[in-house]
Amino acid sequence: MSVRIEAPRTTRRTRLAGRRPTPTPVVEDFAPAPSPDGGRVAYLSDRAGTPAVWVRAVGADDAVALPTGDDPVLAVSWSPDGQWLACVVAPGGAPRTEVWLLRPDGSGRHQVAGFGQRSATPAGWLAAGAVLMVTETAERGAAVLVDAGTGHRRVLAEGDLLTLLDVSPDARSALLRRGPRNARWLELLDVVTGERRRLSPDTGRGSTDQGWFAPDGTGVLARTDAYSELAGLVRIDPSRPESTPTRLAWRPDAELEQVALTADGRRAALLWNTYGGRSELSLLDLATGVQRAVAAPGEVLDDAVFAAEGGLLCLTAQGSVRPREVWLVDPTTGVPRPLRPDADVARTDAAGVAPQLVDLRARDGLPLSGWLYRPAGPGPWPTAISLHGGPEAQERPRYNPLFQALVAQGVAVFAPNVRGSSGFGRTFVAADNLAGRYGAIADVAACADHLVDIGVARPGQLGCLGRSYGGYLVLAVLVNFPGLFATGVAECGISDFHTFFAGTEPWIAAAAVSKYGHPVRDADLLRDLSPMTHLDRLDVPLLLIHGANDTNVPAGESAQVAQALAARDAPYAHLVLTGEGHDFLARDNAEAARTATTAWLTRHLAVTATTVG
Repeated sequence: MSVRIEAPRTTRRTRLAGRRPTPTPVVEDFAPAPSPDGGRVAYLSDRAGTPAVWVRAVGADDAVALPTGDDPVLAVSWSPDGQWLACVVAPGGAPRTEVWLLRPDGSGRHQVAGFGQRSATPAGWLAAGAVLMVTETAERGAAVLVDAGTGHRRVLAEGDLLTLLDVSPDARSALLRRGPRNARWLELLDVVTGERRRLSPDTGRGSTDQGWFAPDGTGVLARTDAYSELAGLVRIDPSRPESTPTRLAWRPDAELEQVALTADGRRAALLWNTYGGRSELSLLDLATGVQRAVAAPGEVLDDAVFAAEGGLLCLTAQGSVRPREVWLVDPTTGVPRPLRPDADVARTDAAGVAPQLVDLRARDGLPLSGWLYRPAGPGPWPTAISLHGGPEAQERPRYNPLFQALVAQGVAVFAPNVRGSSGFGRTFVAADNLAGRYGAIADVAACADHLVDIGVARPGQLGCLGRSYGGYLVLAVLVNFPGLFATGVAECGISDFHTFFAGTEPWIAAAAVSKYGHPVRDADLLRDLSPMTHLDRLDVPLLLIHGANDTNVPAGESAQVAQALAARDAPYAHLVLTGEGHDFLARDNAEAARTATTAWLTRHLAVTATTVG
């Protein structure tokens, strides 16, 4: 771990507290990839300090680490012939990623995609053999097939905001996703002629983010919210692209978040996002349309994937006091069991406070909600409002050691889903687009008012923290509502939309126009929404944290805030984590950020007593 602290050049210097001894870190296992026969599972684990690939035989006590290098691994998948593992690697923790292949025994490691300035993301493997589907992105996207055995690369198509989703079983057609955030659609590519055409009519609303060919080659399955407020699963007939798709799975009380298909296309695992963010799991027989619920092994589920032969479903499960773990589900019985035999052994490090779902109203009457973590004893307490990234992400009852650390210090935490968050339907997720961002900023102020009104917080002891888009919101609310908060922590946040669009990766800038606005056409709006424009209103101590290698929200976004605050002798601190990009993937760096945040908030919220929750 390498950490640089830039001290404020001001007579009112605020120092970061030294690191205190911490308990043994909690190990998290996630992102499983079963072997084709379901006998082994490759997965990611941070037990060595940085996410890397481990392989465990089902039912075995021990796992084996594979030599994937020093850089963090973000994903892994197993080829249908069982001969290769594809690993997505983030050099220096940065948003640009590479794809490396290696044998399941750890031999033969070599890079196949993401060379130079391109970032590579695999979509999976062709149904047979070992041909990997990859999207490489720089100024434009390229759909590429890579033969794992020979290394041969075939470019199928190139285009702006293009992502390869799937290739048909006969390899004559490819399924592409096009478009910016919250406004995506599917296109069918004729691999032989290069002709592309849009699938399904343009409804002028919603987005289609996931898609697959039906194994019989007669249709396309898609996860979309273009035809209903909450996303569901539909079937599209490519021969009738103007017809309305057939609805296969939909719920009025939950949004379909993820779909995992068996290789034969007979069954699908559906992960549903219920109100507030808890997961539910069901199995769908695509031939009969019968759907049955399966017991969820955690509050929040992710990373669902079937073994190629269909006899095993793997997924990641976690909860507010339960770290991420890999679970296995028998599709026939629906019975879940942990991959690690000792997963059910109580972990003292995982003890903590479970949150309460709270509903409230925005200042314009829009319904909002969030998760409240209360310290022990009677309130009101010093309180921190935590703002998630995205903005299309969602605050859910996931395992969050920062929240637990703050609660243990006597600080209540409220983690809201302001407008723009996912999980609440297409209208809500689009409600912060362009000038709607003023409403999202005001939502944070409404949360502060509500916490005071219900006796959780008291005026003068409210702080706000957030990362990525949440870091932007921290800066925005501090300059738009001076006097409301006593302090803030902004991690990897945008401070000026002009410099953000100029410095971020080109594909990130192009996709963000639909959410934030066009840097030229909407220049006046973006200037007013930029915290740097109004930084003279910032009147409280501010902690800035950023990864030195961040090219999503470039590290200069925090640096220019620090420089401006230093010039006017304002209290701040600036923590730069070297070797990290946008997400802090090394456990020591993530812990350094958590320790600094906890120390900063407890000090500036005037916490006078330590309470163990």
